[in-house]
Amino acid sequence: LNPVEITVPSNSSAVTIDSGAFHTCLGMNDGGMFCWGFNAYGQLGNGGTSNTNSPAAVALDSTQSPTQVFAGLFHTCALFDNGQMACWGDNSFGQLGDGTTIERTSPVVVDLGNGRTATGVSAGESHTCVVLDDHSVKCWGENSNGQLGDGSRSESHSPVEVNIGGSEVHSISAGSYHTCAIMVDRSVRCWGDNWHGQLGDGTNSDRLNPVDITVPS
Repeated sequence: LNPVEITVPSNSSAVTIDSGAFHTCLGMNDGGMFCWGFNAYGQLGNGGTSNTNSPAAVALDSTQSPTQVFAGLFHTCALFDNGQMACWGDNSFGQLGDGTTIERTSPVVVDLGNGRTATGVSAGESHTCVVLDDHSVKCWGENSNGQLGDGSRSESHSPVEVNIGGSEVHSISAGSYHTCAIMVDRSVRCWGDNWHGQLGDGTNSDRLNPVDITVPS
């Protein structure tokens, strides 16, 4: 009922952390990465599917140094200092972005296309979105409510470009079945599931493409 200190088998310091439904992942400043908790889908990234109640090392390539980590429901993604990103865990809807629906128990690099690199990542329940170095956005995975923002409800196993309308994106945040972005001009756009009005556009209608959100100032 009170916070407890987590002992990580490393002499380095933590730089990034995120929690999924039943697992947590932590990136260190020496390039190491650790996850713990529920692991039935390989979301801990240690090559197995056994649960662990203490930090276990993620099977990263020695050249990969995580700067950001994002945990979805049963999958995890990390952004590295070279602009590459990798995902692992549940892949039932293609949320790992490797072109398959094969579960991965260790990280697989996502091909972002055209030599692009990532500047920001966010993982939803079963979809993933990334901001690229040219300020465009790509998403992949489950798309039942239009959360990929490509104008359809078709899931994608590889990154697809969001119909952001030529505007530049600053940052991204993925909810369970919807996604929102802050633009470079600091305006806001959202898309996907809107059953509870979570898009903020004054309706309860799903949006398959990004819509502008008017924020009272």
